[in-house]
Amino acid sequence: MKFLLIMHVNPAVWDSLTEEERTAVMEGHGPFLEEITASGELIMTQALADPSQSAVVRVRDDRPVVTDGPYLEAKEYLGGYYLVDCESKERALQLAALIPDARIDGLGVEVRQVMFSHGQLDT
Repeated sequence: MKFLLIMHVNPAVWDSLTEEERTAVMEGHGPFLEEITASGELIMTQALADPSQSAVVRVRDDRPVVTDGPYLEAKEYLGGYYLVDCESKERALQLAALIPDARIDGLGVEVRQVMFSHGQLDT
């Protein structure tokens, strides 16, 4: 079963952490990556740029209209994800608990099952 382990970023929470705490979160992804790579559960992972670097495309009157910035003004945004293939939802929840972000008050890791996939990532 494939699951997306989604890491949301809340800038207010992130900014409230000490430099040591931020470093521990970032460096904590290394051992997690090693574990899920060794177990064969990792399909891929991506970290995303800050939303201030994004653009939104909307089609109006059959013409694309592009605006800078995030789709919605929100206190949280998608920071990155792990796409994993594991035996069950319970295992996906166990993996999510190993991601360092899950240990920070005000943050968490969303676990969502992949219902359909197509393309190069199919395994």
